[in-house]
Amino acid sequence: MARRLKSLDELRRLPAVSAAPAPGARKAAVAVAPVRVLGIDPGSRYTGWGLLECRGQRSQFLAAGRIVSTQGAMPERLLTVFEGLCAVIAEHRPDEIALEETFVNRSNAQSALVLGQARGVAMLAAARTGLPFAEYAAAQVKLAIAGHGRADKQQIAQMVKLLLKLQAAHSEDATDALAVALCHAHVRGTISQGHPALKGSW
Repeated sequence: MARRLKSLDELRRLPAVSAAPAPGARKAAVAVAPVRVLGIDPGSRYTGWGLLECRGQRSQFLAAGRIVSTQGAMPERLLTVFEGLCAVIAEHRPDEIALEETFVNRSNAQSALVLGQARGVAMLAAARTGLPFAEYAAAQVKLAIAGHGRADKQQIAQMVKLLLKLQAAHSEDATDALAVALCHAHVRGTISQGHPALKGSW
């Protein structure tokens, strides 16, 4: 079964460092094992995904794309999302998965309900792998990427491009998914360095 990361303390316990000090070395040699993080931005019509390789506080872009599910009734569209994410996971073999939480729009409950269905399918695709996964609110992602929780999509896209040194343009959905992956990598890297500052901010 998938292991949902319910707290930063649980994330802290995930393995991130592997190496033993060399005999006779003055300082312990520490090698940070690479971790592949798959970020997912679920949607009923377009589901973005982005894959990063993380080493400590460094993140490298590997791949990104989106799953198009605009045809058919809702059951068929949800199946498209599920099968698409399963294919992405099977192809790229991430170590951890991060999803963006659903923003509840009280003025449009129907849209929130549909988005929640797509998010549930994304969670199912993650759960069947047995991989650990985490969830982040939109404001958390914006805070991690742009430094404040009210950044707009253009600001987030610019920061993602800058932080990952992207050359090619990606869809808005894929960019949002990369932002989710970067958020998870940021939390993971900060904790691995022993900094507890995020506890009061997230």
